[in-house]
Amino acid sequence: MTATASVFTLEMETRLGDLLTTFKLPTVSAQLAERLLKAGKADALPIVLEICELEAQDRHARRVERLRKASELPPGKTFETFKDRVPRTLMQKMQELGRGDFLDRAANVLMFGLPGVGKSHAAAAIGHALVDRGHSVLFAPAYKVVQDLLAAKRDLVLPRALRRLDVFDLLILDDIGYVQQSPDEAEVLFTMMAERYERRSLLITSNLVFSEWDRIFKNPMTTAAAIDRVVHHSVILEFAGVTSFRGEEAKDRSPRHDSASGSKSQRRTDRPEAGQ
Repeated sequence: MTATASVFTLEMETRLGDLLTTFKLPTVSAQLAERLLKAGKADALPIVLEICELEAQDRHARRVERLRKASELPPGKTFETFKDRVPRTLMQKMQELGRGDFLDRAANVLMFGLPGVGKSHAAAAIGHALVDRGHSVLFAPAYKVVQDLLAAKRDLVLPRALRRLDVFDLLILDDIGYVQQSPDEAEVLFTMMAERYERRSLLITSNLVFSEWDRIFKNPMTTAAAIDRVVHHSVILEFAGVTSFRGEEAKDRSPRHDSASGSKSQRRTDRPEAGQ
């Protein structure tokens, strides 16, 4: 049964009011249903609700499109394209994170594992799922964020650069362990982490475990303080025992594999057809 053919219930009236309030039309929200009912136009209300639902869907789709463009997420790196090479429990945790409840707590997500096991893809998949739900996300290599903040500090506009990052519900720092930071770079990275602490969420991927983070922050006290801030209110995902995606793909493309495939194909080709 469509809205146009249904009776306008109290639940529908509440929904209509909520939609109009979301559209920033508080006066319309407060007056529309009451005025139409008094005017004997109650049969128009289901149609109005149906149109408002369409408007809400269209607004959400446009918002998701804008968020996707601003996120700089790698296209196609979603849960749907994630190869079935991680344990089911790990995949379930990632999909749960994709619902976004951790953002309400300003919690962080930390992903650890060897190179090539799918950490970046997993981080991007979570990011895409959050964008689908209307959350703002920025995906960036850690070195790029650090370099941008360092340039802002040199130009005396670091607070402005931090405010630009602050508009994102989730900042994904990919591969934090690849670049060994200079003291100045480590300082701006720590400053950014401290600014987001208990206010905005971070998702960090790393091939360095915490005991190796002194390679990033150099100073033991700064290292301990950085770890303390990201670990507090955090979810930790370990990609232990996961086969390297790139290694498997390289194996699939190897000449030996192609040769074996070709030999099988040749044997099938050389087999006489029935009746020959």
